[in-house]
Amino acid sequence: MTHTKEPESADPVSVQPEFTSIEICAGAGGQAIGLHQAGFGHLALVEIDQYAVKTLELNIEDHEVWAWEREHCDVLSADVKHFEPYRDVRKSADLLKRQGLDLLAGGVPCPPFSHAGKQLGKDDERDLFPRMLELVEILKPRAVMIENVRGIMDPKFSDYRDYIQAKLQGGTYLGDDGQMVTEPGLDYTVCKWGILEASDFGVPQLRPRAILVAFRNDVIKDLKYEWPTATHEDPVSVAEALEPTMRARFEPYFEGVRSEQAHRAFERWLKKARERDAELKGKGGGIAPTLVGGSKKHGGADLGPSRAKAAWKQLGVSGLGVANDIETCVTKQSENRDLFGDDGPMLTVRQAAIIQGFPMEWDFSGGKTAQYRQVGNAFPPPVAKAVGKSIIDVLKAAREREQEKG
Repeated sequence: MTHTKEPESADPVSVQPEFTSIEICAGAGGQAIGLHQAGFGHLALVEIDQYAVKTLELNIEDHEVWAWEREHCDVLSADVKHFEPYRDVRKSADLLKRQGLDLLAGGVPCPPFSHAGKQLGKDDERDLFPRMLELVEILKPRAVMIENVRGIMDPKFSDYRDYIQAKLQGGTYLGDDGQMVTEPGLDYTVCKWGILEASDFGVPQLRPRAILVAFRNDVIKDLKYEWPTATHEDPVSVAEALEPTMRARFEPYFEGVRSEQAHRAFERWLKKARERDAELKGKGGGIAPTLVGGSKKHGGADLGPSRAKAAWKQLGVSGLGVANDIETCVTKQSENRDLFGDDGPMLTVRQAAIIQGFPMEWDFSGGKTAQYRQVGNAFPPPVAKAVGKSIIDVLKAAREREQEKG
């Protein structure tokens, strides 16, 4: 297979990465991409969705900057509840046993804490925080990173956050019986559990994420962890992010019988998106509403609930569905639906991926709906990269401290 040469901006990991990670609930690779760009080499990516697993395999096999992972990373199609690291990590089993693990990361399922759901928290069968804590105990990584929706920071989950922190660093929490429980902890320090907004890192979308960062006590010791700071003073707008791909979608129709219609529709979209950006300057800019992956139990993909669709309409985009890619649109003659609707063009999967901050070269496996769900559920790579770099700063300082001693 011919491996794709990445653009320089991809920040390729060196042949032998300094630091290693294992990620659970890896999805389509949003967090994996960002951590990889930050400097981590993945030993394992664990994911239960078959399409997402194929996406991970496809890209690791196809991209030159993932050459180290081709040799050393196990992409595991597994329920994380059944993932046993010292049994299932095979390619790098010796490395894991010899050097230990630098980072255990995971975007544990969001529905238990999402404002869009019932917010059942620990009573939701999809809650995987307990399993994450078990894996921390098994692997004893030098650092831990857990990502979730902003909803977990709501007051109603304060007792559950106390439980998670107590499990990691020791302390008390309110038990199910209403009695206070004291935990000895796993010898970690939770350095930060806070909110990062994706648009502060160049992602053209309103996407606040709750991130927990913890370090093993022998690592953090006298060091100070620095929370990531914004990389973008002004948000990247939808107009700016999507103009090249939107132009490419309309271009096949710029000449011929639909020429006038195509030019008019493209200019209408661009004008509306730019006007919305100008209108919101200083108030967050013309960024997208939060993309959602949707539920497998329901029908095809769309761009979210009514409020999200209304926000997309103000950006000149129809949120009623997901468009076919350029070639399929021509083949199926779906232009009236995909490009020329009254509310504006629908987004393609590739454009949704741009809104999430995925690199252009990252491909997705499965049909259109399966691909869109992977994109909609992802953790934006630029945010993961920023957190990854902040973790590596501590790991490097800890390593230098130990080398000076030795």
